[in-house]
Amino acid sequence: MAGQHPDLDPAPAVDACDYLKIVLNPDGTITRGVDVPTTPAVPDPDQPSAVRTKDVPLDPTRNTWARIYVPPPSTAADQKLPLIVYYHGGGFVLMSPSATINHDFCSLMAAKLSAVVISPAYRLAPEHRLPAAYDDAVEALRWVRTTEDEWLRERVDFSRCFLMGTSAGGNIAYHVGLRACAAAAADLEPLVIRGLILHHPFFGRSLRTESEVRLFNNPTLPVNGADLLWELALPAGADRDHEYCNPTSVDRSEEWERMRAKGWRVVVVAGAGDPMIDQQRELAAELEAKGVDVVGIFGGEGDYHGVEVLEPAKGELLVEKLKGTV
Repeated sequence: MAGQHPDLDPAPAVDACDYLKIVLNPDGTITRGVDVPTTPAVPDPDQPSAVRTKDVPLDPTRNTWARIYVPPPSTAADQKLPLIVYYHGGGFVLMSPSATINHDFCSLMAAKLSAVVISPAYRLAPEHRLPAAYDDAVEALRWVRTTEDEWLRERVDFSRCFLMGTSAGGNIAYHVGLRACAAAAADLEPLVIRGLILHHPFFGRSLRTESEVRLFNNPTLPVNGADLLWELALPAGADRDHEYCNPTSVDRSEEWERMRAKGWRVVVVAGAGDPMIDQQRELAAELEAKGVDVVGIFGGEGDYHGVEVLEPAKGELLVEKLKGTV
């Protein structure tokens, strides 16, 4: 679905830096100006029906940490629950697990899916360009498999682990999945990954897709805003056909075959109002062609990038659809 060259882009409706509320600094860092509402963790909520949350350190040398979400005890309080490792979005440049929209979405999943959710922080670009976020995401898995944290040890069935992420987090979940496929089973024990949930995964390529041209100036994530995020996140000198950005730019037949052999289910959630919809559909089709069990949840024109995180009602509808997967 190759479209036009970026030189033929429509005129941008907004300045990318102004839209993202960032200032580019001469030393290669950025100043983040957006005031993202955050929600603190609540280990002991007043209501017994509420999801419990707490923050735990992962790697103090990298200043990484994670938020854990545990649903209220059910009638079968001793029943072990599936684990969702959820990587947040933000174009690799913004946000954290404590952002209210991420906190609320993870709480919803924990409650409605009867799952334990852990959402790791990762180092942000451009101060820490890719693959730093992937490295931190893999380290979070290693922490999960070795930790003695009582919330996880008491409530989690480690043989039912799912990697999930929204936007850049969906990209991270995909790349962590590729690394996990290449690892020996003993390297992950007792974790057994059952599948990936790629929620509006953040991808790109050098040539515009038809959907990028059609939705170039969409208000949720204008394409020139995505361009800037990739410019800040990719290794210095890399273009948008780098494997971190374009998932079909390199041959992944070996990893995809391992996904198929392991029986993984890959859920791709996307909306027709997302400029990246063409590439998301293409990845789903290529995985399916390789025999991977793929479930596509594709919304209509009103479903923009990350809609289920931003609109709680649509988030609930998505979680209902995920009940057959987790």
